Amino acid sequence: MSTALHVTDAADPRLADYTALTDVALRRRKEPAEGLFMAEGEKVIRRALQAGYPMRSMLLTPRWADAMRDVIDASAAPVYLVDPETAERVTGYHVHRGALAAMGRTPLPAAADLLASARRLAVLEAVNDHTNVGAVFRGAAALGLDGVLLSPDCADPLYRRSVKVSMGAVFSLPYARLDHWPHSLRDVTDAGFRLLALTPDAHARDIAEVAAETRTERVALMLGAEGDGLTPRALAAADTRVRIPMSHGIDSLNVAAAAAVAFYAVTHTS
Repeated sequence: MSTALHVTDAADPRLADYTALTDVALRRRKEPAEGLFMAEGEKVIRRALQAGYPMRSMLLTPRWADAMRDVIDASAAPVYLVDPETAERVTGYHVHRGALAAMGRTPLPAAADLLASARRLAVLEAVNDHTNVGAVFRGAAALGLDGVLLSPDCADPLYRRSVKVSMGAVFSLPYARLDHWPHSLRDVTDAGFRLLALTPDAHARDIAEVAAETRTERVALMLGAEGDGLTPRALAAADTRVRIPMSHGIDSLNVAAAAAVAFYAVTHTS
């Protein structure tokens, strides 16, 4: 059981995990190197704990202490109570949810393990916007995918913004890195997956038609970043290029919106 400790000095070294959370470059270096990530808000903190991530500490404003009492009582990790102004000085922004937890990372599964057990996967190439990564994970979890494979240059799913946007879906959906991109895409097809590349190319096939053909197959759906989309090398590695038909002169969707439409197609088309 933890005892909540009142802290009034924003420079207190015990709060080091929470400093400068808005400095993206700093946090990208600091968090993976130190094996930590941030969970923000009561629901997300609870989901991280339920998923088995160890808690290093918790930073709460006083009004959240009662709401998190069961978590405080069940944990041996230190809990720091700060007023909202101190929280803002430490983190660099107004912590309107009033609850942050520094969580310890756990080892990622090997891509081979995910390929051995899944039937429907998302494969992301160079999706480096944290909001989009979080939204894609949320859609993948909600629509029944079994996991996500990431190219080496994809954004960190455990970055605070990704976690927040996903509403904790990054904790419940397994993911792995494909270290040798795009050569590792051969591992996907060798594992028996039909690799579909989502593209706005007018010559690509309607995803609904392909989804109907592949309902009994193992499918990996590959998506690229905003703007350029999938690279030529990734497209060349795919078995089939698929598209979402568009109307009213719109040529494409935001990657998170397109992902949700495509995930529904490959998991619900009969």
